[in-house]
Amino acid sequence: MYRDGRVSEDKFFRIGEYIPQGSLLVYNNTRVIQARLVFHKTTGARIEVFCLAPIEPYDYQLSLSSTTGCIWKCIVGNAKKFNTEYVEQTIQLGTRIVRLRAHKGEPQGNTYAIRFSWDDSSVAFSELLEAIGELPIPPYLNRKSEESDKTTYQTVYSRIKGSVAAPTAGLHFTNNVLADLRSRGIRTTELTLHVGAGTFLPVKVEDANEHPMHTEIIAVPRQAIADVMANLGHIVAVGTTSMRTLESLYFIGCRLRNIEISRYRNIETIHIDQHEPYERSYAVSAHEALQAILDYLNATGQDTLHAETQIMIRPGYDFHVVDVLITNFHQPKSTLLLLVSAFVGGNWHTIYDYALSHDFRFLSYGDSSILFRQKTKEL
Repeated sequence: MYRDGRVSEDKFFRIGEYIPQGSLLVYNNTRVIQARLVFHKTTGARIEVFCLAPIEPYDYQLSLSSTTGCIWKCIVGNAKKFNTEYVEQTIQLGTRIVRLRAHKGEPQGNTYAIRFSWDDSSVAFSELLEAIGELPIPPYLNRKSEESDKTTYQTVYSRIKGSVAAPTAGLHFTNNVLADLRSRGIRTTELTLHVGAGTFLPVKVEDANEHPMHTEIIAVPRQAIADVMANLGHIVAVGTTSMRTLESLYFIGCRLRNIEISRYRNIETIHIDQHEPYERSYAVSAHEALQAILDYLNATGQDTLHAETQIMIRPGYDFHVVDVLITNFHQPKSTLLLLVSAFVGGNWHTIYDYALSHDFRFLSYGDSSILFRQKTKEL
């Protein structure tokens, strides 16, 4: 635990003793999909297709439930050997035999638009992924995925399929820990950010502001927004993904306050750019921003806010929503470590030196921390 410049340690199952009473715990309910597919050509060449995000249908749930085909943004391993119209794999689902084809489109940077088609309209794309896909565990684990990862690399509250990496701060929570929190009067609410492969990209530039931050899809139910608004000043984010989503809500709300209600239905996609927190200053409280989102949902008849966020939280960022962060220990030169540094006022060395000297484990299957930020202004 880090609070007021001091570091201490304890077992995670006692975390309820450190979360202030009356807090609202916000977690990310995304579920990791078995997004890595392996095809073999008749020549024996191995083609690996790593699904990153849906293109058509654009919505994750619609794409995963599609029975007529879909297109995904993918990384292709051994792309030079993928010189045919498509690669194919035969899949047995119970008594059914399904042929899945992956058609390679034009390159888009280091990715490709891959169109998937199959010959059984009673089968959803998610079923095919479950049948032959591999869980994309982090590359720094330097091993292939194992059967146990299908359980251990999912949070106990994961339910919305779409991530290609787990929100690993949540891996520490068990049903018993959650029950203990509830018994202490600590409430919970959930949101969704589908974690992309960009979370693994290291910062390779001297000026972190020049690092191209990845975009991720968020979905926040009306009830979660109302819960957060009612508990401002007592918000605990489970993981950097929950943090990014919650802080993005502030800027989304500020944007919506500047749009006439009559124009709400003309909004196609709300996107928060990585530089927006540093280029624009809003004289808007977090409460006002969240209320603007609720007004938008009410006016458009939606129960869930859908948006994209590219927000980059780095030193110099002014936090608007989150008061406490539960997170793992991150690798050097990562955007996640920049976020931690911003949250603890640049004093991350104290925390990480302690972790190193006490043999803490780092990264996805590593140890956890609970960090309190120093309040700098009224909400």
